[in-house]
Amino acid sequence: MMILAASSCRLFKTTNTARVSSPSPRVALTSFSLAIKASARRFRCVVYCASKERGMAEMVEEKKETTVEAAVASSSASETSELGHSRTFLDARTDQDLLLGIRKEMEAGRLPLNVAQGMEELYQNYRNAVFQSGNPKAEELVLSNMAVLLDRIFMDVKDPFVFLPYHKAIREPFDYYMFVQSYIRPLIDFRDSYVGNISLFYEMEEKLEQGDNIVLMSNHQSEADPAVIPLLLETTNPNIAENLTYVAGDRVITDPLCKPFSMGRNLLCVYSKKHMNDVPELAEMKRKANTRSLKEMALLLREGSNIIWIAPSGGRDRPDPVTKEWYPAPFDSSSVDNMRRLTEHAGVPGHIYPFAILCYDIMPPPPQVCSFY
Repeated sequence: MMILAASSCRLFKTTNTARVSSPSPRVALTSFSLAIKASARRFRCVVYCASKERGMAEMVEEKKETTVEAAVASSSASETSELGHSRTFLDARTDQDLLLGIRKEMEAGRLPLNVAQGMEELYQNYRNAVFQSGNPKAEELVLSNMAVLLDRIFMDVKDPFVFLPYHKAIREPFDYYMFVQSYIRPLIDFRDSYVGNISLFYEMEEKLEQGDNIVLMSNHQSEADPAVIPLLLETTNPNIAENLTYVAGDRVITDPLCKPFSMGRNLLCVYSKKHMNDVPELAEMKRKANTRSLKEMALLLREGSNIIWIAPSGGRDRPDPVTKEWYPAPFDSSSVDNMRRLTEHAGVPGHIYPFAILCYDIMPPPPQVCSFY
């Protein structure tokens, strides 16, 4: 289940800059119910924007599933220019073909053992979740989606993609954005999902059309957040769904199993303060990389008409070890203040919306924060 909460902000304009004030993130993020109810392995998701007035809730209409075949076709077409690329996974006709393909490439020395093990685990977890959803096309969905994903992971192992500080979603020749939507879609129970206070999302779209910037100050639940958000907004607010820029941590742009998902999103790539000194000799490099990303963010905000999602907590939420209840992790005050100042000095109007999300069921984080991602 996912909950997103945003409160509208007040905007003060001065001669040269747009000054932004917003409600306390802590207050805004506790102004809604966190009740959760999951349905089998398709999870109920809720998009909710908190506002001073009671808003309307709109049930989410599931978009027709047409992207599985499109993703496979896109993957095949994109490989016409990739000479020598193996079709081990795209030519698979059964689940066993996929698993045998992983072992074949590992034994040939083309897949590291740890990556091969991760691919097998990812396949098993995804297969179990989709089959337990009761989807009549479960077998087809799993085979098609996993064939493309394993192929993309394998391609990156052979020729690693390097993310720039500001990464634009790759939509061709392979459409990573639509593939990720197709991959996550079977995990959501759209019949029991809704968007709350839908008027605030329409309000955001109007401000973006006027050239204003939007910043969403959010908690962070799972690695599926950047896919679940647009899936619930794709029928009502497609411009927001496709044009969101996410501030992303380093693991999702370095882990081969995560990178295909990240390549389909607009990203500002940063190193989390929580892990800045995990490897002391890399700390200075990380700080310099973050400075470059901040400069890219400032340029985006000066352009106007941009919407940016950031999790100022610097990591995913964890449940209370005793009660098992979920609460948004505390925001880092310096991160909040940095975004306020960047938005305020962009030279165009900006609006900060506290935003909350609850979707841990789809890809739960480990119970505790590890020393390394």
